Amino acid sequence: MRILIINTSERTGGAAVAANRLMEALKNNGVKAKMLVRDKETDSLTVCGLSAKWRTQWNFLWERFVIWVHLHFQREHLFEMDIANCGVDITKMPEFEEADVIHLHWVNQGMLSLENIRKILATGKPVVWTMHDIWPATAICHYARGCEAFHTECKNCPLLPGSIDLAHKVWKRKQRMLEGQRVTYVACSRWLAEEARKSALLKGQVVTNIPNAIDTHVFRPQDKQKAREVLGLPTDKRIILFVSQRVTDPRKGMSYFVDAVRTLAEQHPEMKENTMVAILGGHAEDVAAQLALPVHALGYVSKPQRIVEVYNSADVFVLPSLEDNLPNTLMEAMACGVPCVGFQVGGIPEMINHQQNGYVAKFRDVDDLAAGIRYVLDEADYAQLSKQCVMKVAHSYSQQSVANRYLEIYEAAMQPKQLNK
Repeated sequence: MRILIINTSERTGGAAVAANRLMEALKNNGVKAKMLVRDKETDSLTVCGLSAKWRTQWNFLWERFVIWVHLHFQREHLFEMDIANCGVDITKMPEFEEADVIHLHWVNQGMLSLENIRKILATGKPVVWTMHDIWPATAICHYARGCEAFHTECKNCPLLPGSIDLAHKVWKRKQRMLEGQRVTYVACSRWLAEEARKSALLKGQVVTNIPNAIDTHVFRPQDKQKAREVLGLPTDKRIILFVSQRVTDPRKGMSYFVDAVRTLAEQHPEMKENTMVAILGGHAEDVAAQLALPVHALGYVSKPQRIVEVYNSADVFVLPSLEDNLPNTLMEAMACGVPCVGFQVGGIPEMINHQQNGYVAKFRDVDDLAAGIRYVLDEADYAQLSKQCVMKVAHSYSQQSVANRYLEIYEAAMQPKQLNK
């Protein structure tokens, strides 16, 4: 069986990380798997990049320009939606022609247009589409933010107030793209699968859920003191860790983290002496001054071993996302034996078992978020929490278990097609 995994980026972003890990998991299970990406970042022989770099850059810029015009030349929401109006036809590429199954992941920002996806479906090759957000089930948005229009028909999108109804046009294009076609949609969390099944766009399609995989030979518990020495972090303080590709992204909840840390510092002044915050991700320096505890801004790190050391240096990992699927960062922290704290939203409660391997705080409740951090650091049996983290990852997110579930999906997708009724 030959699988072609398609994603916009090879390494950058959560979807790219997940797609890479799936490719490795499949190869480790004897499957011939390759990736096709817009942005090739390594010299890996199993990752192919699009040759016309100038064209993909133009595609990206043109799509952003069209959205910018509909936003009345405002930047707000500019990167919260995609209209897939331009992309690259990959159906004549040898990697595509030799594949038995086409596996789409995150294919936005000039990688594939809706017309390109229609051509892929028209070849008759089985198509599996892993959903890293809700975009495949809506018109244009990656996160619905409580909007339920996609349950019936996207129109008058709140992201585009006062605009020509671009969302409705894209919805209709997606409908035509899927007409008479069968696609197997795989959400990374049960929460996202449940949301996708509500979409009128996916009526009659198969929607299931399989979590992302993680290599537990790489992400594993290590000596905490040695990790801190390597990173230049204090060995005599407790460390609260926050990680995000862009820490200023409002969706990742930094403002709630800032307020929770302030609450802890006010209620427990001794924490100013024995506890600090480490922040990993872009723009970490921009928020350091807002926190009421000492801060070490680690900046952006790309090397996996250094990222593993960052997780292992922490006592608790906090991710107060306001909307999230199945965050790789939570999985990575847990694989390293670090208890996690997050809000009860999206796929986070599927990962954190409340007061067993971490703490699930009430949504947008700063006091409960602070209580969760306090619970992990001072109230729980820390060794037991850490042990349960590692066990949860080994049971649910190991390469072997995820690869086996995808193999079942591929086999089912390769069965003779029946048109949707």
